[in-house]
Amino acid sequence: MLPYPQIDPVALAIGPLKIHWYGLMYLIGIGGAWLLASRRLHAFDPSWSKEKLSDLVFWVAMGVILGGRLGYVLFYDLSAYLANPLLIFEVWKGGMSFHGGLIGVMLATFWFGKRHGKSFFELMDFIAPLVPIGLGAGRIGNFINAELWGKVSDVPWAMVFPTGGPLPRHPSQLYQFALEGVALFLILWAYSRKPRPTMAVSGMFALFYGLFRFIVEFVRVPDAQLGYLAFGWLTMGQVLCLPMILGGIALIVIAYKRQTAPGVAG
Repeated sequence: MLPYPQIDPVALAIGPLKIHWYGLMYLIGIGGAWLLASRRLHAFDPSWSKEKLSDLVFWVAMGVILGGRLGYVLFYDLSAYLANPLLIFEVWKGGMSFHGGLIGVMLATFWFGKRHGKSFFELMDFIAPLVPIGLGAGRIGNFINAELWGKVSDVPWAMVFPTGGPLPRHPSQLYQFALEGVALFLILWAYSRKPRPTMAVSGMFALFYGLFRFIVEFVRVPDAQLGYLAFGWLTMGQVLCLPMILGGIALIVIAYKRQTAPGVAG
C-alpha cells in the first residue's frame, strides 16, 4: 500500500481569496494546449495569427468549462442541483463531466469555424491532440481533491483516501491521468504528425478516449447518487463512452474511404 500524499486542495490563500489546485489544473491544461497549438499553427493554416489562435483557445476553454459543468448537472446529479441551484457555481469542489465538456467544445468549434471559414472537422482534428493535456491535468486535480477514487483493492499501489473510508483503494485518478492524459496525448501527437484524411484524428481521439475511460470505469467507484446502471457493473461513464467508441471507429472508416474515393480529397 502507498501512502496518500496529503495535499491541501487550496494552493494559495490571500485573505478570503483562495486559489484551488483544481482550478489551477484547468489553467495548466488551457495554457499547455495554447503552447502546443502555436507550434502546429503554421502547418494548420499559415494565414492564421497567434491572436486568432488565442480566440479559438478561449472559446474552446469556455466550452469545456460551461459544458463540463452543465454536463455533470444533467448527466450525474440533476435532482441535487434542482434542489439547490447555487451549487452549480461551486466548481472548486469538483463536479465536471468530460462528455458535457466535449459537447461544449464541439458547439464552440462549430460556431468558431463558421465565423472563420473552417469546417467543423478541420478544427476538431487540430484541437483533438491538445485535449489530453487538459484531461491529464484535470485528473491530477481530482487526485488532489481526493475524489473519484477507485474500488477497494489489495494491489501494492492502493491508497487510503481521506474521503474514501479506512480501506485502501485503486488510485483510479492516476490511471486516468496515465491513459487519458499521457497515453492518449502520445497516440494523437504521433498520429497527427503526418497528414491524415479529415475526420481521422477526431476519430482516433473518440475511439481511444472511449476505450481508456471504459476500461478504467471497471475499477472506479461510480457516483453514489447513480451507482451502477445495469448488469451490476455498467456505469454512466461507460454508457456515455460507448457512442464515442462506435463514433470514433465510424469516423476513421469514413475518413479513409473518402480519401480513396475517386475525385475526393482528404
